[in-house]
Amino acid sequence: MDNSEPSSNANAGSTASGDWDIDIFGDKLREECGVFGIADHDDAAALTTLGLHSLQHRGQEAAGIVTFDGSQFHSEKHMGLIGDTFTKPNVIKRLPGSHGIGHTRYSTTGADEMRNIQPFFAEFSGGGFAVAHNGNLTNAHTLQRDLQKRGAIFHSTSDTEVILHLIAMSDGKNFTDRLIDALGHLEGAFSLVGISEKKLIGCRDALGVRPLVLGDLDGSYVLASETCALDIIGARHVRDIEPGELVIITNNGIESLFPFDRKEPRFCVFEYVYFARPDSYVQGENIYAVRKRIGEELARESPVDADMVVPVPDSGTPAAIGFAQGANLPFELGIIRNHYVGRTFIAPNDNIRHMGVKLKHNANRKLIEGKSIVLVDDSIVRGTTSQKIVQMVRDAGAREVHMRVASPPTMSSCYYGVDTPEKQKLLASRMTVEEMAEFIKVDSLAFISIDGLYRAAIETARNNDMPQFCDACFTGEYPTVLTDIDNKDNVRQLSLLAEPIHSGAA
Repeated sequence: MDNSEPSSNANAGSTASGDWDIDIFGDKLREECGVFGIADHDDAAALTTLGLHSLQHRGQEAAGIVTFDGSQFHSEKHMGLIGDTFTKPNVIKRLPGSHGIGHTRYSTTGADEMRNIQPFFAEFSGGGFAVAHNGNLTNAHTLQRDLQKRGAIFHSTSDTEVILHLIAMSDGKNFTDRLIDALGHLEGAFSLVGISEKKLIGCRDALGVRPLVLGDLDGSYVLASETCALDIIGARHVRDIEPGELVIITNNGIESLFPFDRKEPRFCVFEYVYFARPDSYVQGENIYAVRKRIGEELARESPVDADMVVPVPDSGTPAAIGFAQGANLPFELGIIRNHYVGRTFIAPNDNIRHMGVKLKHNANRKLIEGKSIVLVDDSIVRGTTSQKIVQMVRDAGAREVHMRVASPPTMSSCYYGVDTPEKQKLLASRMTVEEMAEFIKVDSLAFISIDGLYRAAIETARNNDMPQFCDACFTGEYPTVLTDIDNKDNVRQLSLLAEPIHSGAA
């Protein structure tokens, strides 16, 4: 994945010492959060911590957990990685209770944004409720302004808080009715978890853009963004929460409701390409297997005469294995990744700063010198890191450098919970493939076709159905209305809004 230039978000990579830091993961698409919930287990907080640790890839800069102990709610929120914060002495002890939910988020600002860390909690007339969600509400700004006119006072700049205010102002007869009424006002994508004094709640929007799964741990129900979070705690994967489904878990069991109008699902296809962890199962598919199939399909569509296939680690590795097998070429680790580097690196001067990409990747000269190589990556965003990696392997003596990309050209911004640069900053939105090849200085460049991506993603789909994914980042065809974007007073991308509201995932 392209990943060296600073994020387009206004405050990304800034430090008190000035602009000396390098955003190691800046030139890439980032899934902005993961959610986890568990009901009726004595170790709810510890298990939630473990679940969030498995979902760390979905958000690496802040996390929060809320538990309920039968009489009151408890909350812990911290900037930083799960392993660096929630494993400190006494943190888990401050989260007693048998019900808990957690959230890990990607953010682009500093400690002054503690107020945006989920889960969010509110006391209603019928009791307390905490909620966390993965996704992005495309009408959050409009809803917020309407709620403020009705007297609502917002304490964060997150769209998730909108959900709490909608519940508070609903005329529903009971909490479930008020929750359904609130969710019915939302546009965009959301997979959420919540806890009240008696319930663990999970819900996906009617299109099912973001994932949410149901698990069972010795009789305790678990909700999580991905199955890898079930694996770490030894829970059994029961099933996916269906698009448009609301599950309400109590001591009496699980109730499943479908309160929204049924729609054709539009699951995010980029979950298969990059976001989900390779060992997870999503929509019944093993992610690692899908990525290998993508590589095999890419080899069929765009073969190249070369000496070896080299992945851009780590995200390009499964597709590169598939490409090598499909093309009958050797697979080699011609680029070595440094795993001991954080999201940013504080560089003391411009000379060090320009080394950028080498902080994370280094060419394996012994393997690639004098060889014709195929670089396989999962996507190209701005193209700046691809350009630097190509130059790096050429400097190491590669005779020819071809690039194959395991997704179609990223041409449009995402408004459903993914941190994406503005459209004009996406390389594919302003260049042809030939122009992109010249820009990153490769001998040839090819992307998998959208049809090829679909074929790879649904090879083992049930009943051999051909689902329609959300592929707006590749096609520009958005499956929902974009109320805030279409509003002439709010034309900036949702994930870039500085005020007054941010994506629930950020």
